[in-house]
Amino acid sequence: METTNYTSRGILYPQQAEQAFKLSRHAPAHDLAFFIDRYWVVQWDLRGQAPYQQENIPSPYVNLVFDPTETAVFGVSTKRFTYLLEGTCMVFSVKFRIGAFYPFIQSPVSDFTDGTLSLNVAFGQDAEATARHVLAENTIEGKIALVEPFLRQHLPAEDHSVTLVNEIMDSVAHNNNVRRVEQLSEHVNMSVRSLQRLFHQYVGISPKSVIQRYRLQDAAARIEAGDRPDWALLATEMGYFDQAHFINDFKRVIGRTPAEYASLIED
Repeated sequence: METTNYTSRGILYPQQAEQAFKLSRHAPAHDLAFFIDRYWVVQWDLRGQAPYQQENIPSPYVNLVFDPTETAVFGVSTKRFTYLLEGTCMVFSVKFRIGAFYPFIQSPVSDFTDGTLSLNVAFGQDAEATARHVLAENTIEGKIALVEPFLRQHLPAEDHSVTLVNEIMDSVAHNNNVRRVEQLSEHVNMSVRSLQRLFHQYVGISPKSVIQRYRLQDAAARIEAGDRPDWALLATEMGYFDQAHFINDFKRVIGRTPAEYASLIED
């Protein structure tokens, strides 16, 4: 089993989070890598301690989550995601590559944005039995050994649109100059309308929402790194026409203004 070295992008208050839980990511078997980005595991033991509420900026991934409180396929979220950690637990998840869940269900991923699919709806009647075995297994290696044969049984044909979606997403994630849908359209040589249809079917949220999400993650990461820029200048760098709209969007997604988030990071 290979442990991957992904960043903590999207995890808010990362220094505090490191004290509350352990997050590990694991690469899938080679034959599953077209569809599966990684497995991620969150473990915590807060017995005798106060509960901890973790907050995240959601990324546009679909996740198959094995959680004792709710095991389901979770669609892309448009809101800040919070999870209350208490007692002791291990949550195991299959993170599908962006766009790669569509081939499993052959219906628009946007149909369950901000929602969930039951395992039976997504994979059939045998899924519930697999879920029970995965939840009962105490090791990460054992969970992966149970999940991968199950995924292979339900593996669809590779879809070239998944590759296209990921190329487009890379353009957004790694190019800070992509700040508007029109810029992305020119960059990937697709019409705005074609991008919107593709994202509706395969991603679950609009190109505009994806661009905004990554730029706000960029802004939060800069603050977490100790950067205290001029907020008006940062707003411009993130593609906003004015500081007020940047602050409003930051607060809506992060839950606090940039200045408030900076002060909490420093505490």
